[in-house]
Amino acid sequence: MRLLFDENLSPKLVAALVDVFPGSAHVDRVGLGSESDNNVWEYAKAHDFILASKDSDFYDKSALYGHPPKVIWIRRGNCSNRQIQMLLRNKAAIIMAFEQNPELSCIRIM
Repeated sequence: MRLLFDENLSPKLVAALVDVFPGSAHVDRVGLGSESDNNVWEYAKAHDFILASKDSDFYDKSALYGHPPKVIWIRRGNCSNRQIQMLLRNKAAIIMAFEQNPELSCIRIM
C-alpha cells in the first residue's frame, strides 16, 4: 500500500514510514507541489496511491466521486511530524483494512 502525502504534510514522512508504507511519495517529490487538487487526484488515481491529507478538499472529492483514489483525511490540528508519523503507525492496521474494503472511499483518522 502506497500513500501520496499532500503538501500540507511533511515530505519527511515518506522516509519515516517506509517500513509501514513502502513505495509512498510526497507531492513535492513527484513534481506536483504547486499543482491543483485535480492534478494530484488524477496522479494518485493513475499511479495507484492512497491520498493522505490534512485538508478536507480530497475528502470532499472522495464523497463526490468515490474511488479510486482512496483518501485518508488526517483530522489533527497543528502537530509535529512525529505525531503524524505515530498516528499513521498506530492506525496502520485500520488503514490496511480500509484499503481492502471496496465500499469505502475515505477514512478519517484522529
